[in-house]
Amino acid sequence: MDLERFSDPRVVSLLLQVVLDREEPAEARLRAVRQLRDRSHIVDDPRPVADALGRVLGDRANLELRLEAALALGDFTEVAGVVSVLGAVAVDAGEPLDLRYSAFTSLERAGPSPQIGGLLQQLAADEDLGQSARTLLARWRLA
Repeated sequence: MDLERFSDPRVVSLLLQVVLDREEPAEARLRAVRQLRDRSHIVDDPRPVADALGRVLGDRANLELRLEAALALGDFTEVAGVVSVLGAVAVDAGEPLDLRYSAFTSLERAGPSPQIGGLLQQLAADEDLGQSARTLLARWRLA
């Protein structure tokens, strides 16, 4: 069903169920994450969406789904805990670089803050993301 054209609040609830259901086909879950991202500006309560996306980000079963969740979480950085979740992925050298970079770009979209500045300081010495982190720190005048 093409849910993009419906503005009913129950659509978000349905999308969350699809996103969290590991029995759903991966493509359906990906599409649901993308639709949640598209609706981020009209969600009444962003906490359940951010929680669901955080759970997907932590589920190592599907990298493509995790990438989409990391990008979507960039629209929910005002929700408590989201910056920490994104930061944990960005600084974890054991995570795939594409995923780390997606988390990094979501942090960048959030804008400067003491918490993000601290994460960027950690990343400044990182072999893969160090240059990007140092550039961002300088641009935000946090260095």
